[in-house]
Amino acid sequence: MLVSFLALSGCHPGNDEAKRLTRSCTTGDADACNQLGLKLLKGEYVLRDDARAAIVFKQACDVGVGASCTSLGTLYHEGKGVKKDSILTVNLHRRGCELGAMDGCTRLGVLHLQGAGVARDTGQALGLFQKACDGRDMPGCSQLGTLYFEGTAVPQDVARATDLFKQSCTAKVPLGCLGLGRAYAADSGGQHNDSLAADLFKQACDGNEPAGCFHLGVVNEAGRGVTQNFQRAAQLYRSACEDRHAESCYNLAKMYENGAGVYRQPERAASVMRRSCELGYAKACATKPAGA
Repeated sequence: MLVSFLALSGCHPGNDEAKRLTRSCTTGDADACNQLGLKLLKGEYVLRDDARAAIVFKQACDVGVGASCTSLGTLYHEGKGVKKDSILTVNLHRRGCELGAMDGCTRLGVLHLQGAGVARDTGQALGLFQKACDGRDMPGCSQLGTLYFEGTAVPQDVARATDLFKQSCTAKVPLGCLGLGRAYAADSGGQHNDSLAADLFKQACDGNEPAGCFHLGVVNEAGRGVTQNFQRAAQLYRSACEDRHAESCYNLAKMYENGAGVYRQPERAASVMRRSCELGYAKACATKPAGA
């Protein structure tokens, strides 16, 4: 298979490595196909090409490279380079997990938790997150921590959840930082610390976790752990709302309705409230903004 290369520097070691991987993949080296697929996704010394990445990931997955199965499943989930397919997504993550790709276990657990392409089964999700975390997949540990924190499919254990959040946040997993921030904000286990919670929410938000931006917006609006700042809260809600976080849309709509941090715009409030409802936030569906 031919791959187009960026003409950045003909003698750069990265170009040579990409060419070597292309040759090796063409001759049937599955590990080389997996590495080449990752470079194609990133546009790393090759032109970014999701469709070609899907092809080489399939080559590697077909001969038992679990990481490639998981990467291919993610492409089918997101519809990048291939047409979205929820059944293939589930099957590929399951195969990846069975072949030892722990992030495949985590992703399959999330699908079970959401009931996306597979029956909703919190017990199955718990087992998959535990397997992933035992395999040192830190996103899996953060998902497991959330179940323990909320008491979902397992008795609530805040201490256990906090330990799992700390592990994953230290590894720069945004969901772990979000969970740890929630633990400090909620005074769970007598460790209430608003300023630390705000800092953790910022880490999660900076890591592109919409719920982190939402919680950071909440503390800015309330002035908990940070100086009260309605304008900053509105910005954070807007960002998370654009990322399809329903409760952020609701809070932003209320700010437009009340003129807090933004100019009062009843029509805009009604529009954003409708979006919150469409995204599944029941409170928004039962709320009629003033002046709508």
